[in-house]
Amino acid sequence: QVQLVESGGGSVQAGGSLRLSCAASGRTFSNYAMAWFRQAPGKEREFVAGIRWSDSTYYADSVKGRFAISRDNVKNTVYLQMNSLKPGDTADYYCAAKSAAISTDLYEYRYWGQGTQVTVSS
Repeated sequence: QVQLVESGGGSVQAGGSLRLSCAASGRTFSNYAMAWFRQAPGKEREFVAGIRWSDSTYYADSVKGRFAISRDNVKNTVYLQMNSLKPGDTADYYCAAKSAAISTDLYEYRYWGQGTQVTVSS
């Protein structure tokens, strides 16, 4: 079992930055691929970024060059640095974990956090 707890959400103006954190507990954190998803009101949950134990990363086209995912296997924490935020980035952001490779398919992720809200105003 893996427990995930997100933090770092909040309200920011367009062009600003936020850093989300996801603290993991339970099984060996480094064995899991970690990802961030987001869900805007009335929309489906979508993949944002993922990172493997090897530090290989993958990003949705909509956030490439603006967001950066990283992990600290000692602290059992994954981060999402969000820069140049846009109103379209407004959503609830969720941390997720799965074994093996990164996937953009949310149904492949077994473990989920409770989410943290990000609001970007124009």
